Amino acid sequence: MAQGLIVKALSGYYYVLPELEATKTSLEPSTIARPALVQCRGRGILRKHKTPPLVGDRVIYEVTENGEGMVDEILPRTSELIRPPIANVQLAVLVFSLDEPALNLQLLDKFLVHIEHEGLEILICFTKQDLLKSANASDKQLEASSEADKVYELYQQIGYTVLTTSALKRQGVQAVLDKLRGTISVFSGQSGVGKSTLLNAMMPSLRLETNEISMKLGRGKHTTRHVELIPLDNGGWVADTPGFSQLDFLQLEAEQLGACFKEFHVLSSGCKFRGCLHQHEPDCRVREALTEGKIAASRYEHYLQFLTEIKERKRRY
Repeated sequence: MAQGLIVKALSGYYYVLPELEATKTSLEPSTIARPALVQCRGRGILRKHKTPPLVGDRVIYEVTENGEGMVDEILPRTSELIRPPIANVQLAVLVFSLDEPALNLQLLDKFLVHIEHEGLEILICFTKQDLLKSANASDKQLEASSEADKVYELYQQIGYTVLTTSALKRQGVQAVLDKLRGTISVFSGQSGVGKSTLLNAMMPSLRLETNEISMKLGRGKHTTRHVELIPLDNGGWVADTPGFSQLDFLQLEAEQLGACFKEFHVLSSGCKFRGCLHQHEPDCRVREALTEGKIAASRYEHYLQFLTEIKERKRRY
């Protein structure tokens, strides 16, 4: 029996980095160019207990006679995400572009809700800054640039760490890399926003596949088709994941939603009713703050949309 880290899952196989190699990769990544992975299957007992292995899992495995391996046990997880399917993540980097495709705040807030519910640290990264700040920017792009500045300030005021980047001009790349030092992080967000491009800028040797934006659809094509942990030169691991244009609220109850909005959570303790949903209840501190302009209208609007989604889901099931 041996212990290792699942760094990739693909077509029913789990690719495990042996514990010694994982430790060396975490502490001295420059000494290992291509760590040897053990291709494993998962024991049937794991499927029976409905706990399939995930990328990021620390596992106990054994090597079989044909040189492959079998995952026997999954060690306790510190966190678990369903979309993307990955375990033991400490930091979620939500990557959204300022243009091409256009910034989607409703989707950003939905990602924030999911990550807040999981209790992970969050970094918001706005990419493609060069498109809005270039000397040849159109009037539409200049207007978008002004709006982007307001969005940046909004999420900073809420309490999030926000960075803007341009992989093309290498602006902000080192600042993102510094945030990933010594941690397991996951890159996620809408497809086509430049996740793989940003990772390539941080680690040129990766040469991850990228693709152009579909101008007809206004979104990117999926270039990342599986979840994989990538070792960084600063002792961190990062997962490049498939982009998602839709998320659901299967594991979230209506009463839990408010706590996933940072600015609501602080105020909700002052609401008259315990379990206040911040809709029509009297003496609701969240709605009072909205009226006073202390909460962004866009955030409250998205909260109501998500609340409706959760209630409709409960009626269906």
